[in-house]
Amino acid sequence: MQQVFTKAMARNIFLGGAGFFLVIYLLLAYDSFQQIPIRDHAVNLTPSVLRGKYLFDTNDCIGCHTVNGEGAYYAPELGNVYKRRGPDFIKAWIRSQPSGAPGRRQMPNFHFNDDQLNDVTAYLQWLSNIDTNKWPPNIEG
Repeated sequence: MQQVFTKAMARNIFLGGAGFFLVIYLLLAYDSFQQIPIRDHAVNLTPSVLRGKYLFDTNDCIGCHTVNGEGAYYAPELGNVYKRRGPDFIKAWIRSQPSGAPGRRQMPNFHFNDDQLNDVTAYLQWLSNIDTNKWPPNIEG
């Protein structure tokens, strides 16, 4: 017995598959929108965090560093640096740059005052609280 694959059969398979995957897509999109309020940490944006973000952007820190795996890979990851090093180390590190150590990459000195260092540190603390599902996998970036 020979069975023929007709145009109508092909159309029905296509439409059925397209419909099935459209339903899957809509369910996944719905789930994503349900997760946004749960995972949103924008409610913790303080004026200090916003000023720190401004300093971070205007001094082009992303030009050398990565944040959650995005950015340049010249310098270490900053998305989790607050948890790894702490605020005192971060402030001391920024103040002491460039270190002048031969053979090491050097960070410029931005001449931040104490308030600006506190703002940058507040921004890095805010970044460290983002739930990234353990991304990037290498904690040092």
